[in-house]
Amino acid sequence: MTTYHQPVLAQASVDILNIQPDGVYVDVTYGGGGHSKLILEQLGPEGKLFGFDQDADAKANALDDPRFQFVPSNFRYLKRFLRLYKVEQVDGVLADLGVSSHQLDVAERGFSYRFDAELDMRMNQEQEVSAQDVLAAYSAEELQRVLGEYGEVRNARTLAQHLVKERKVRPIRTIQDLLSVMDPVIRGQRLRYLSQVFQALRIEVNDEMGALQDFLAQSIEVLKEEGRLSVITYHSLEDRLVKNYLKAGNAEGKYDKDFYGNIYRPFKVLTKKAILPTEEEIRENSRARSAKLRAGERKKQ
Repeated sequence: MTTYHQPVLAQASVDILNIQPDGVYVDVTYGGGGHSKLILEQLGPEGKLFGFDQDADAKANALDDPRFQFVPSNFRYLKRFLRLYKVEQVDGVLADLGVSSHQLDVAERGFSYRFDAELDMRMNQEQEVSAQDVLAAYSAEELQRVLGEYGEVRNARTLAQHLVKERKVRPIRTIQDLLSVMDPVIRGQRLRYLSQVFQALRIEVNDEMGALQDFLAQSIEVLKEEGRLSVITYHSLEDRLVKNYLKAGNAEGKYDKDFYGNIYRPFKVLTKKAILPTEEEIRENSRARSAKLRAGERKKQ
């Protein structure tokens, strides 16, 4: 499992769920099963765990345990698939967002600038649109939005216009194609710049922000009273969205009031400040560096 993906903030994210031995839990980003294994260690024979993952490679890691059910789906369909298994509400939900170590380390998946391969970046290999398609079809304005919003690329407009100009001369099909096209317009620290561009493309290809918003909205519905939500994020856009849902139950973080002026707060926030990985964990796993853990408990109505 650790060769597929080394889970970040594993014990902290599971401990904050306050696992009940006979409870029902969901790990919506199963990956290599690291978090799921920790949950199962605390479940009794009557407990149940569902593991969601849209990446077909993750299914090979499915735990052989009668208390575990693997669900080959994006977590944006959380409510639909729980109903399929006749589950209306659960005691806890855990999400470890972003890209897995496996996806980054397998060259042909096209997630990392460290290798040369087709520009893919699809977490679900059955979906049609890849990073190659985004770079081939998006207008300069659309590319600027993606690069600026999802990657916070400092010269997003310049890069977007350059990409559109260069693709008329030669198609951008591989990682090496993209790197060579970008070289003249890279600003600042090169590896940081590349990371921002690749992050932006990956988020767009997989509609990660839309999927996260769908998931967070459904998590409020599927959690029992006093059920808990535990989410690990890796960049500011994800973290802000999770923080807003925990605070106010919506993407904007704006409080809704009823006729009498009572403020709607679906969660009791358990993490006033995000929980961060220790220096030791960062030394052991550099991908933990940007991780933040936030959690909330569903309030009694």
